[in-house]
Amino acid sequence: MPPSRFAPLPAPPYYAVIFTNQLADPAPGYEAMADQIFTLAQAQPGYLGAETTRDATGFGITVSYWADEDAILAWKQVSDHLIAQKMGIERWYARYSLRVAKVERAYAGPTGRSV
Repeated sequence: MPPSRFAPLPAPPYYAVIFTNQLADPAPGYEAMADQIFTLAQAQPGYLGAETTRDATGFGITVSYWADEDAILAWKQVSDHLIAQKMGIERWYARYSLRVAKVERAYAGPTGRSV
């Protein structure tokens, strides 16, 4: 995971993939695969950064940022990512949702300045 919890992002526009999930209990092998997939995502064309958090109950949110929709679609088809998606559905996630949004504006605080 990145040293800062805030992804260093360019000025908009760009895209955000919002992955919200609840881990099943137990979820053996999940952390190792998550680390591997994060490293792989960072090497993908169009990847801009990510922010992620997980609480003690296994509820997590990861927002990955991408230059455009083509980069997102290409990432979705990477073979190791397809394997991780399948394992997530079959083994690790009790529930999940995925949303894709175009970021038109971004602000940073505490000053609220535009990025």
